[in-house]
Amino acid sequence: MLEIKHLDHIYSQNSPFEFHALKDINIAIESGEFVGIIGHTGSGKSTLIQHLNALLEPTSGTVVVDGVDLFKVDKKDLFTLRQKVGLVFQYPEHQLFEETVFKDVCFGPRNMGLEEAEIEKRAKEAIELTGLDFETIKDKSPFELSGGQMRRVAIAGVLAMEPAVLILDEPTAGLDPRGRDEILGQIQKLHREKHMTVLLVSHSMEDVGKLVNKILVMYQGELVFYDTPAKVFKEIEKLEAIGLAVPEVTYLMRKLRKHYPDIREDIFTVEAARKEIERVVKHA
Repeated sequence: MLEIKHLDHIYSQNSPFEFHALKDINIAIESGEFVGIIGHTGSGKSTLIQHLNALLEPTSGTVVVDGVDLFKVDKKDLFTLRQKVGLVFQYPEHQLFEETVFKDVCFGPRNMGLEEAEIEKRAKEAIELTGLDFETIKDKSPFELSGGQMRRVAIAGVLAMEPAVLILDEPTAGLDPRGRDEILGQIQKLHREKHMTVLLVSHSMEDVGKLVNKILVMYQGELVFYDTPAKVFKEIEKLEAIGLAVPEVTYLMRKLRKHYPDIREDIFTVEAARKEIERVVKHA
């Protein structure tokens, strides 16, 4: 579905401000996968995702979507390919502009040249997919809503274009704990019900550990790991060496192992830890 081949990106090349942001990235992401992208600020996460629908052009290498090279197509075909890869930037509510929620969510499908009935159908479905009540919210101004609701409306605007791949850059940034949990819950539900390929950029190891089935770790423009959470979180020393950590519960399980040698260490969610502790205590 999505292949990244020898991708390099150099900002301000051949100038005093030259910065090598991506260095020979090679990844194949299968259809329907839920991938977490982690790494410190400046590791290349945002630069990487902006290549996935050709917002940035690579210095070398390429991105292939459904067998088509993004950087070897004409503008018309590129427009069609971009509809397959929906990108939700950090603080997407800053891009809301219409007078009502409904009009705002209709904007993307309308630009695709769809029939009015199809536009309205997609907008209604997208709003409901994000957990908002359509009839209650459709005629409200987006700017009357809470931060979490505005974030959902912005995500609905991307979903209304029915992308095959949904990329979210820190979708919970700036939200309170309740809003954060609601947004993540809706993203998980979208992936489960729509079988959509989802790429989630996050700083939270806990969020990534409980949501995704693959983790992509970036450091100084390089791909460090691309594997399952269980395998990535085993590499505690390597992660710590690049300034990252594993979920707190994983550290807890490591400490418990000193007292209960048969306890599993490959635990990275609270629910899994609870079950494992109950198992060990029961047989102690």
